[in-house]
Amino acid sequence: MLSFTIPRGFSSLRLLPFFTTSPFSSSLMAAAASPSPSRVSAYSTDSPINASIKRIGTHNGSFHCDEALGCFMIRLTSKFYGAEIVRTRDPQILETLDAVLDVGGVYDPNRDRYDHHQKGFGEVFGHGFTTKLSSAGLVYKHFGMEIIGKELRLDEGHPDVFRLFIAVYRNFMEAIDAIDNGINQYDTDLPPRYINNTHLSSRVGRLNLDWTDSDQSAEKENEAFGRAMNLAGGEFLENLRHLAKSWLPARSIVMECLLARKDVDPSGEIMVLDRFCPWKLHLFELEQEMKIEPPIKYVIYQDERSKQWRVQAASVSPDRFESRKPLPEPWRGLRDDELSKESGIPGCVFVHMSGFIGGNQTYEGALAMAEAALKF
Repeated sequence: MLSFTIPRGFSSLRLLPFFTTSPFSSSLMAAAASPSPSRVSAYSTDSPINASIKRIGTHNGSFHCDEALGCFMIRLTSKFYGAEIVRTRDPQILETLDAVLDVGGVYDPNRDRYDHHQKGFGEVFGHGFTTKLSSAGLVYKHFGMEIIGKELRLDEGHPDVFRLFIAVYRNFMEAIDAIDNGINQYDTDLPPRYINNTHLSSRVGRLNLDWTDSDQSAEKENEAFGRAMNLAGGEFLENLRHLAKSWLPARSIVMECLLARKDVDPSGEIMVLDRFCPWKLHLFELEQEMKIEPPIKYVIYQDERSKQWRVQAASVSPDRFESRKPLPEPWRGLRDDELSKESGIPGCVFVHMSGFIGGNQTYEGALAMAEAALKF
């Protein structure tokens, strides 16, 4: 038995796979030209099993992360809560279903058709994102606000729901869309320096039946698809909950500290976090929203474990390692007394070889390091 555990805004769902060779009427099956589809029956524990349960179609055969995640997400919505998953490529059967994902050659949200393989398809998420959507991205685009609102127990119109809608796409969904559509992460013809098979799409792919497995039946295939839905859906909810619990509350902290930046240093280029929190993405977004000029060069905060103070150079963008203004080159790689002697600032602890971060025993020392670095 496979089960979904969704303890927060969603009632618990239980996935109970069983498969039949003829889940539809005999007349329909007689008309179908291809073999019978396999069916994953998925019920919610608080929804009775009855004839009105919705049916969602996706293709059988090898599966990918996008349709596994798309099937998981759409079953969290009010419209398709606890729906059955029917896996087939038969167009006559697909036509009878309430929703179809990743198969059928049609994108029509009015009919709940969410395929992305057809010629001429170019749908993107919008809001500044230009990556072509997969079936998961299509489901998220149309149902993501509802799913997030339920998880937060907030109305879909609440501004925090929209902020998380964008953040989840940026931090989780876009990579799935890009990988499924064969879009490279970097614009380069150079081969990658290393192979990465640890991302979610790769891990879902490995759940497909291996060619060495003796049992290649539809039943085994659908059991594997159920595990793929669990894996992809679990990580989706984990990502959403992390952003809601940790990332989102940090926004107000970063905003307050950004507004107080000129109380720290007249240049306005040094920000002090009065408590450590995830700040990088918020800083970039708030700088744009608040039209902050000049941009922040250094962020100072206290390390919770050592109680020492850190001065970190802001990067040129959220997804880049390069700093806007690294700490001075003569300081890099030095520690303790040697660093204090070189910088002329007491209490220095270290400066990283790349200059992206340094440390001091005191707040005053960290601020002095940032102020001195601005003058290099």
